[in-house]
Amino acid sequence: MASPNLIGFDQIPQTIPHFCIESFRQNNKPDALGFKIDNVWRHLSGTEAIERIKRIALGLRSLGIREGDRVAIISENRPEWSLTDLALLSLRAVNVPIYTTQAVDQIRYILENSGAKMLFISGKKLFKHAFEAIRSTETIEKLVFFDDDAKSEREGAVTLSEVEARAENYSDLSFEEILEQIKTDDLATVIYTSGTTGEPKGVMLTHEAFVSNVIAISKGLPIRNTDRSLAVLPLSHIFERTVFYVLCANGVSINYCASFDQLASHLQEVKPTIMTAVPRLFEQVYHKIVKKGKAAGGFKTKLFDWSLDVGQNYWTAKDKNESVSPVLAAKHALASRLVYSKWRAGVGGKLRFFVSGGAPLSKKLSYAFWAAGIPILQGYGMTEACIVSANRPDDNRVGSIGRPFEGIEMKIGAQDEILIRGKNVMLGYLNKPDETAKAIDPEGFYHTGDVGYIDEDGHFYITDRLKDLFKLSNGKYVAPQQVEALLKQSPLISQPVVVGSGRKQVGALIVPEWDALKEALEEDGIDTKRSREELCDDPHVIKRVQQDSVALTRELSDYERVKRVYLLPREFSIDKGEMTPTLKIKRSVIDEKYEEAIDEICGS
Repeated sequence: MASPNLIGFDQIPQTIPHFCIESFRQNNKPDALGFKIDNVWRHLSGTEAIERIKRIALGLRSLGIREGDRVAIISENRPEWSLTDLALLSLRAVNVPIYTTQAVDQIRYILENSGAKMLFISGKKLFKHAFEAIRSTETIEKLVFFDDDAKSEREGAVTLSEVEARAENYSDLSFEEILEQIKTDDLATVIYTSGTTGEPKGVMLTHEAFVSNVIAISKGLPIRNTDRSLAVLPLSHIFERTVFYVLCANGVSINYCASFDQLASHLQEVKPTIMTAVPRLFEQVYHKIVKKGKAAGGFKTKLFDWSLDVGQNYWTAKDKNESVSPVLAAKHALASRLVYSKWRAGVGGKLRFFVSGGAPLSKKLSYAFWAAGIPILQGYGMTEACIVSANRPDDNRVGSIGRPFEGIEMKIGAQDEILIRGKNVMLGYLNKPDETAKAIDPEGFYHTGDVGYIDEDGHFYITDRLKDLFKLSNGKYVAPQQVEALLKQSPLISQPVVVGSGRKQVGALIVPEWDALKEALEEDGIDTKRSREELCDDPHVIKRVQQDSVALTRELSDYERVKRVYLLPREFSIDKGEMTPTLKIKRSVIDEKYEEAIDEICGS
């Protein structure tokens, strides 16, 4: 049965604009969309959102945007992103989202490969970043700025407010007549994969792919039209984009967070009830909480450590369906009141659940948040198939990616690869028929490249990526992501990359969590008033981080355990080509860049 919020939606055309606009109309919430400008929260009502979508669509039509035209957007999270997206889809145009962190050569490639006719860009800062790509792309006929003060940056550019103003003089077709022309099998978007290997591929998704996902997720998760959400993951990513459609269709109030720097304050001000995030965010929050708890000193630190242990024991038992003793239950209740209540307050105090995606989440981290009364429902998806599966609040199997949503088939294929079939799967890769044929087999199953298994209750688990598995010189295969998830549990480790392909043993390149590491070193009497580079070369410092790495991987098979580590002074970055815009490690780049270091710790 569909979500109560979607009752009657089977009577309207099954397209994204119809679903979102109908929800705006039915709910007409005064705070349908929220955003902060000059330290003041502003809101658009459902009616105001509809009117702006209409004006943008008619203004764009007056500028010549028609069915099938590719239009790119590069912007931080803000209402204009979503309003423009819905306006473009209303015109049967195709949205081509671009990450704000995308390298200039990739921006150029996406604009040229997609044949983008128009580009929306937020403001001056991003324009300067993307200028060289824009300047050399011949297909771009018009540049539209979201910020009014950015218009002077480019001759012939217009602002979004000017686009909306053009709607007043447009009389060819009404917005309602335009909406009637959308078809469920229309191409809605071309989203480019982040490209851990090779050039990005343009994934073609239809309205049906998104709408089927909206309906399936609405049936699977308890989403209420009284909920509030905070959008912090980039809307250019398939995860947050799909989530926006799901929440919008269900009448949830959606608030925008333009950057992670604003997250802490926005959580306190918005007080979201449901929210999406990635493991990296939870890891950072967890380590900050642990750091604060350890720094309190005396009885407070002992209470904090006791609460962490109680929480782990309580939810380990719950997760394994073991009985919880009255004593343990009482201890957990006390820990919740004295310590975990502060965790809940830190995320606004109203959160019902997080949905996490993008990478594996360690059990220890899941148990910690679960103990605090903040359930994290790990899910699974990819650009080629939207959101595929997730745990449910009443069926949360920690460590798994849950069960597939209704209408989506998942199975384990050759080499234990996860295969997917459903309306949510892409049409294919733009201009890459051979790549499409490799990805989607004759039976219609998309080959994800993820290795995993399924338990007796139908929950799926991912162990790694096929292309990330590497073989040691002894012939044993290692799944690096699983090992890295264990290493991330250390408060001393910020970014681990497990290495050892073709070598004798497994090692790890590690970027330390420098504040926590320096505190630990000072307790050991080691001088930390040196450069990071000097600290990385100090045997005592290396040994301190190595101790955690060895301890955390002790339960693995001998050949999977991290034996030695190599410390790096700076985080891996997108700018240096070491990470994708979705923060995935480019392992081939790392292997080449740090070849000598890897030989040193793993044996050549």
